[in-house]
Amino acid sequence: MDEHKQHHNHHHEDQNDHGHKHTEHHHQHHENDHDHDEHGHGHHGHDHSHMLDDFRKRFYNSLIVTIPILILSPMIQSFLGFEWRFPGDMYLLFALSTYIFFYGGLPFLKGSIDELKQKNPGMMTLIALAIVVAYGYSSLTVFGLSGKNFFWELATLIDIMLLGHWIEMRSVMGASNALEELVKMMPSEAHLVDENGEITEVTISDLEEGDKVLVKPGEKVPVDGSIIKGHSAIDESMLTGESVPVEKSVEDEVIGGSINGEGSLTVSVVKTGKESYLSQVVTMVKEAQESKSKTQDLSNRAAKWLFYVALVAGFSTLFIWLFLGYDFNYALERMVTVMVIACPHALGLAAPLVVARSTALAAKKGLLIRNRASFEDARKLQSVVFDKTGTLTEGRFGITDIELEKGLTEEEVLVLAGSIEAQSEHPIARGIIEDAKQRNISFKSPESFESLTGKGLQGKVEGKDVKVVSPGFIQEQGLSYPKERFEELSQQGKTVVFVLIDQELAGMVALADKIRESAKSAISELNSMEVQSMILTGDNQQVANWVANQLGLDDVFAEVLPHEKADKIKEIKQKGLKVAMTGDGVNDAPALANADLGVAIGAGTDVAMETADVVLVKSDPNDVVSIISLSKATYRKMIQNLWWAAGYNIVTIPLAAGILSPIGIVLSPAVGAVLMSLSTVIVAINARLFKG
Repeated sequence: MDEHKQHHNHHHEDQNDHGHKHTEHHHQHHENDHDHDEHGHGHHGHDHSHMLDDFRKRFYNSLIVTIPILILSPMIQSFLGFEWRFPGDMYLLFALSTYIFFYGGLPFLKGSIDELKQKNPGMMTLIALAIVVAYGYSSLTVFGLSGKNFFWELATLIDIMLLGHWIEMRSVMGASNALEELVKMMPSEAHLVDENGEITEVTISDLEEGDKVLVKPGEKVPVDGSIIKGHSAIDESMLTGESVPVEKSVEDEVIGGSINGEGSLTVSVVKTGKESYLSQVVTMVKEAQESKSKTQDLSNRAAKWLFYVALVAGFSTLFIWLFLGYDFNYALERMVTVMVIACPHALGLAAPLVVARSTALAAKKGLLIRNRASFEDARKLQSVVFDKTGTLTEGRFGITDIELEKGLTEEEVLVLAGSIEAQSEHPIARGIIEDAKQRNISFKSPESFESLTGKGLQGKVEGKDVKVVSPGFIQEQGLSYPKERFEELSQQGKTVVFVLIDQELAGMVALADKIRESAKSAISELNSMEVQSMILTGDNQQVANWVANQLGLDDVFAEVLPHEKADKIKEIKQKGLKVAMTGDGVNDAPALANADLGVAIGAGTDVAMETADVVLVKSDPNDVVSIISLSKATYRKMIQNLWWAAGYNIVTIPLAAGILSPIGIVLSPAVGAVLMSLSTVIVAINARLFKG
């Protein structure tokens, strides 16, 4: 607790790291999961954009070739009421369709092979079944088999599926570059100090334990180590999410990747390479990524069932017609009609159109969805774990209490204290100054000013001797102060500074990391949704309890070391709860990776942005509520669309099989085409009407 009471040695330890999950694309054919080498470099983002371009190109090329296919198809001609035949027209139709089958259909054929290898047929296999059957049967009709060709069905199916995949991939943001981002934070060189005090530039990999390195002002600390000379404030926000630079002097430890402030430091190397803190974070992130299961989305699950339905219905149709004494050609045509119709065009668009719409709606609300599968599952969340600093709190000090002595007013105390603090850049000084400014207090220019290292500040303001000092200074000087009130404030985790005027105590000013207003409404909304809210922090128990009491949280995990955060998330999951983690630094990485949904606060670090499933642009805890609400609404709309898409199948498969042929109703492929178009249009309109 002592360090909490030290004014300028204030060391706020809320460590929030950042979780990483790969943006997963559920279809195996676009799952280029490149292994990252030990430096964390991958080509994921590049592959993603390359595949996006590939789908777009295939879609446009196939669409152009589809137009003559439709014009040349006898079935479409009879449906539109004209006839345009010429010698060799069927061979031209065959040639154009062959191009679309192999060029446009290639991703689906490849994808189906991957799915079948994994014994997990899905969308790819369903599409492949329909296009192979349509192409194979239609080709036979060109070369002698009696029957109608389905080339138009083949072409339109490939076009719509390519469009669906392109929309879907475009709406999913590029794959995460978290590991590259983490590695970028490490400097590559260090200033090695030899026994004679001479400095040489060496690469980090050449350093050994016990080596001495110089860290100049403003530079990144190259390795984990211990300070042997110098004093400085170190910015660890990139690593810990902690907004306050931490004062460090001899024997204090420093983390590789943090940024040195004003002072020059000599550091003795403690850990290098793979043992360093940042490398361990990289390793834990990689492990969590690799153990993360790939979530199959709804339309893929629907496609899996439809694949089995198509096979069973197709072969049943063939055998039943043969059993009833019809010739093989007629039975085969019925079977092919069933199998081709079983692949609903609308199903390929049902989910992607809703995804594209919900991604756009989310972006308007300031939610950037990076991992769609985890976002879709957010509707099932039962608990949300918040990191404290910068998430539930503003990550900056503000005055919470002013206790007055000597009969002065708050304004008089703040004018004198603020005039001295205005000379300092310390976070506590900034907190006092900002609050004073909000009260429209103007400062005086001090006649003299001096910093008392580690104790506070002093100076002369309008002829008065003013000191703003730590509890340590008061105790050293043996000055009396209201101990009970001081203890009470300290136990709430507040940092207390004392204002002395002409050697007499004028007042105590208590500061704390301010709780965000929006955090209160977010927690009450979560409670009304029956979602538990918890706090997970490296800060001490008193601070965490104070924040939890202010907000009405369900659970508190305090004094948790960075590497233990992931374990806490696992503990919550072991209780059978679906958990989201919200934070804004690097060292929540393993925790976020292990959570069912990782949410990055946008004011956090670059690594945070790269790593989370969802990034909150506005740093507003209320947006966590929005994620859950939008996820539920997206799911409802997808279910509606899937029923529209599959409903077409439920009606048309029996009709195509000829179940009503005894009363003269057999679904002709042309009517199948109309129903197909209709269900696709309904699905598209339904998605556009989605308001979130």
